[in-house]
Amino acid sequence: MSPVPRERRARPTAAERREHFAQDGHHSLRERVAGTRWRTRVAARRSIDHAYRLGVGIVGGLVVAVGLVTIPLPGPGWLTVIAGLFVLATEFMWAERLLEFTKRHVSAWTEWLGRQRVWVRLGVAALTAAFVYGALVVGLHVMGVPDWVPGWVPLWR
Repeated sequence: MSPVPRERRARPTAAERREHFAQDGHHSLRERVAGTRWRTRVAARRSIDHAYRLGVGIVGGLVVAVGLVTIPLPGPGWLTVIAGLFVLATEFMWAERLLEFTKRHVSAWTEWLGRQRVWVRLGVAALTAAFVYGALVVGLHVMGVPDWVPGWVPLWR
């Protein structure tokens, strides 16, 4: 018994996408990118489209991975993760949903923290600084403290 081939859905033309955008009024990132002339030309050739989507997936995945690794370190860890999700969201619906989820929760956290008393905000800042310092000390302990670090710096040697 041979498998039944899946029916292909025809991709909407650029004109159909523009019409949909005009009616809807809400454009997701993926829809906005898909509606551009260059992306429509890339999508017209299936092999190029697959290679492009694969490239976007690899680049976005690498940016997210670098961001996840750098979260405990000082610097823009979460910002890098969000940038990677942004790249992935230009082509993948799941990444777009995850990016929207992240935006909602970061916004809710920011609003909640803004409503708190000063001592709560200072406590969150102190805990964050302690976590970053702890991650730095553990990282340096595991990898070794470089020779250029002065002896008076309070790190494990």
